[in-house]
Amino acid sequence: MTDSLTIRRPDDWHVHLRDGAMLEAVVGHTARQFARAIVMPNLSPPVTTVAAAEAYRDRILAALPADADFTPLMTCYLTNNTDPEEVRRGFEAGVFTACKLYPAGATTNSDSGVTDVANIRGVLETMAEIGMVLCVHGEVTHADVDIFDREAVFIERVLAPLLEDLPQLKVVFEHLTSEEGVQFVETAGANVAATITPQHLHINRNAMLVGGMRPHAYCLPVAKREKHRLALRRAATSGSAKFFLGTDSAPHAREAKESACGCAGIFNAPFALESYLAVFEEEDALGNFEGFASEHGPAFYGLPLNEGRVKLERAECDVPDGLDADDTQLVPFHAGETLRWRFAN
Repeated sequence: MTDSLTIRRPDDWHVHLRDGAMLEAVVGHTARQFARAIVMPNLSPPVTTVAAAEAYRDRILAALPADADFTPLMTCYLTNNTDPEEVRRGFEAGVFTACKLYPAGATTNSDSGVTDVANIRGVLETMAEIGMVLCVHGEVTHADVDIFDREAVFIERVLAPLLEDLPQLKVVFEHLTSEEGVQFVETAGANVAATITPQHLHINRNAMLVGGMRPHAYCLPVAKREKHRLALRRAATSGSAKFFLGTDSAPHAREAKESACGCAGIFNAPFALESYLAVFEEEDALGNFEGFASEHGPAFYGLPLNEGRVKLERAECDVPDGLDADDTQLVPFHAGETLRWRFAN
């Protein structure tokens, strides 16, 4: 039995760091484990310009612990009115690493998102030309589509036609949640990859609905049937370079989660590697963990691998019921549980 695991330092290819006091409370959890992270731009107002991304990056760096070695990778929030030349300028200047497509109304602070991909045709053509990655929240938002089917319908109505029309566009299908999504990514070209969160590997929709409404298991896209969770586990642990780590860690104050209309999002950053590693051990795939956590993401984005190493050891890791954040409390994923691995650096 392996008692420790040392891997190349990993990156998080999808994280929400928020802003202000919340940013200061949560950024250290991500920086402790990861060398880089793709930072989501859905602030209020969203990060839609080069100047806004530079300013947000400066605030993230200022909020880091003094000893942190962490690089935030900034993204541009796409709207119906995004200027293709602003995207090009930000990418060529090294400010924007990717653009983020939120279908309008799909999740937190997405009301300014895109109502129809036809509206950003010029942006997408520019991105395909310069080799810039499009990060996609893959759900339709039509009221007549069941929330558990929105990812599959998005593939059929939006993503598949888009890639047929622009086959050179690089796409990361973020926080994959469905068997249909896994099959789509596996059969797509080398220009399509996906991130998978720890929560979608651990829980199905029962965690959110059995025994009462459980808001701390609620995220978007929502966890789905058990067959989808099992498909995600097979994909993540398979060794395929098309799948890599993206936590989608999304902190909300406890009172915002435990409200009449609880916010969507799971805060998993404090114990992300321990959570992922539990799945890889259960699937007898520890040998594929470094690829998923540390190698597949940089390769897809065309970035160098990290030189540092991190160590995880087999030891009990007690996850607290809550973590203080300014004048509130955050409930971490696995709250009150004991994980079998511990981050040792």
